[in-house]
Amino acid sequence: MSRSLRIAHLYPELLNLYADRGNILTLRRRCEWRGIPVEVEEITAGEPLHLSRYHLVLLGGGSDREQEIVARTLVAGRTEWASAVAAGLPVLAVCGGYQLLGEYYELPGGEKVPGLAVLDLHTVAGEPRLIGNIAIESPVCGTIVGFENHGGRTRHRHEPLGRVLAGHGNNGEDGQEGVRHLNVFGTYIHGPLLPKNPRLADWILQTALDYAGIAADLAPLPDELERAAHEAFLARRITSEPARPTGLRENSAAPRPRPYTGKRR
Repeated sequence: MSRSLRIAHLYPELLNLYADRGNILTLRRRCEWRGIPVEVEEITAGEPLHLSRYHLVLLGGGSDREQEIVARTLVAGRTEWASAVAAGLPVLAVCGGYQLLGEYYELPGGEKVPGLAVLDLHTVAGEPRLIGNIAIESPVCGTIVGFENHGGRTRHRHEPLGRVLAGHGNNGEDGQEGVRHLNVFGTYIHGPLLPKNPRLADWILQTALDYAGIAADLAPLPDELERAAHEAFLARRITSEPARPTGLRENSAAPRPRPYTGKRR
């Protein structure tokens, strides 16, 4: 295998509030352990961004100030983003990055900051903040666990990443968390997300490999420690809701992902 999977980590100096480097490290290591060549490029503010170079893009979370700076940079490239997403570019967006995928997000003072508008999604400010451990059931990879801490209330017209089992989710009202549209994955789950959820990490990797046209076998890895951490998190999750056992166990027989492939890169 000579071709490398190319991952873009966007604006890590601004959007790394929730340990998003842990997500990049997880993706890199899970490729390396399988002998899949992988390149990670960090794109900082002010650098040109050519989405056609990449097979997967990570957009993390930041404070309102940092998010505004990134939003101004991203909005200038709306047309390129719209074309890339329509062609199947895989994108993982966490917390603030998730909000930036929509039409706008509203600051606590009422100002609306324009987003990329690649999804039919918007976010408004709300109180109180939605904070705590969260578990969701996702059709793509079973149970996903992590931590959420956001004041924004997000609503959209797409499929959610999953159904809330414990925690708040997109807005604390509709029982949905995150978004899944074409090859775009958005979520408020962080801490970081992927080390605790290896099946989701592999789903995203397979999506990126398919988009790149790279034939690679994601052979099972010895994920005993990851699974133990996942189960321990579920066992100790903090929630005021009654326990809901349905879906709280790993499903080792999950189907291979069949993402939207669009154009090959």
